[in-house]
Amino acid sequence: MPKVKTLWYCSSCGCETSKWMGQCPSCKEWNSIIEAPSARPAKGRSSGSFGESAGNNRPVELKNVDVQQEQRMSLGSAEVDRLLGGGIVPGSLVLIGGEPGIGKSTLSLQIPMNCPQLRTLYVTGEESVKQVKMRADRLGGDPGNCTIYAETLLDNVLEQAAALKPELMVVDSVQTMYCENVESTAGSVSQIKEVAARLLRFAKESGVAVLLIGHITKDGFIAGPKILEHIVDVVLQFEGENKGAYRILRSIKNRFGSTSELAVFEMGAGGLREVSNPSEMLIPMHEEGLSGTAICALLDGSRPLLFEVQALVSTAAYGTAQRSATGFDGRRLNMLLAVLEKRAGFRLNAKDVFLNMAGGLKVADPACDLAVICAVLSSNFDYALPHDICFAAEVGLSGEIRPVAQCDRLVKEAARLGFKKIFLSSFSNTQAAEGSGIEIVKVADVAALVKTLFR
Repeated sequence: MPKVKTLWYCSSCGCETSKWMGQCPSCKEWNSIIEAPSARPAKGRSSGSFGESAGNNRPVELKNVDVQQEQRMSLGSAEVDRLLGGGIVPGSLVLIGGEPGIGKSTLSLQIPMNCPQLRTLYVTGEESVKQVKMRADRLGGDPGNCTIYAETLLDNVLEQAAALKPELMVVDSVQTMYCENVESTAGSVSQIKEVAARLLRFAKESGVAVLLIGHITKDGFIAGPKILEHIVDVVLQFEGENKGAYRILRSIKNRFGSTSELAVFEMGAGGLREVSNPSEMLIPMHEEGLSGTAICALLDGSRPLLFEVQALVSTAAYGTAQRSATGFDGRRLNMLLAVLEKRAGFRLNAKDVFLNMAGGLKVADPACDLAVICAVLSSNFDYALPHDICFAAEVGLSGEIRPVAQCDRLVKEAARLGFKKIFLSSFSNTQAAEGSGIEIVKVADVAALVKTLFR
């Protein structure tokens, strides 16, 4: 019996090595190198290639390439279509990741139920056909054009897909699929690489849009090798707690659109419901007169978003002050606190500071800086800010308040939601938002902000 050839793979990034190493030479992760049997590639070409056969494929001059806009298919959800850039592109490979129970399978089944005009093949490797039928009955919709297939062997899946010729194929999940030419268990690094490569080749050659469901690790990353995210065209990932009512779906990678978009859904008895105006969910849900809260206005992709920033400042109980941030970069919080101490004279080194972004939102935009500072000062002074004001500006190391992009859109959105006043940088250009019915207060630095707001 011939000896099975094995290779060493990094479980984090998929880097191949000829021997075991303590640290991956590619991603520098420790203890991530594992051994797995190598795949036996198909004769003639690698399993990851696609396109016409080798004899007919020829180089094409760039000037002769047809740049006609890709035709897109609607998935029956305005929010998902917007995340994808206007709908799913035929022949594309889309990966949806998230924690267990957060709504991946629910969303993937709602798509064919709400979009009966698309011929859909739903491949389930985790549930039986009866389980999928029970969930479909609970979700509602039209199942007339959706075919369910319970299988984990990829060769059988591709054979059925070639016979049915669907327009959309859903695979739940990629970690349960396996190929016979790879001598390892389903979910291993080598199996996931081979399955993803063959599904990509099938999608590109047949023009069938493929929607993959992927599990994530305890660290919040897509399970399997990093090359899985490189192979697919689009990566969408659920954020937030699976115990809460709201789910946030964010675009991590998109070859056909923007990667700065998010969609908000509410989980209910009938599945995921689109929240067309997330600001209604993220703005205050408590009585007025509470200190330590401030409303931030920023752009998430192309959508203006207003949400609540919560801060708690208290005397350090154990001698060493704590700094904790949920949904916000902890290092940036430390920087803003240092700016307050150096430029405005507030001594917070002996106080605990806790920061939270309401609604489970994760924010990386500097436009949130001004709201963070105001929430911290509000809690420190135990002074409740008026509920009808909001903030949108970046704070620099010298204490200056810097403008953010498209301030006029933020001003109009704040006015639409009923806010009476918005604080911006004195360098912001808001001519297009004049006459919106909201007072625009421009401040130059942190010291001027304190005098204006907390006098």
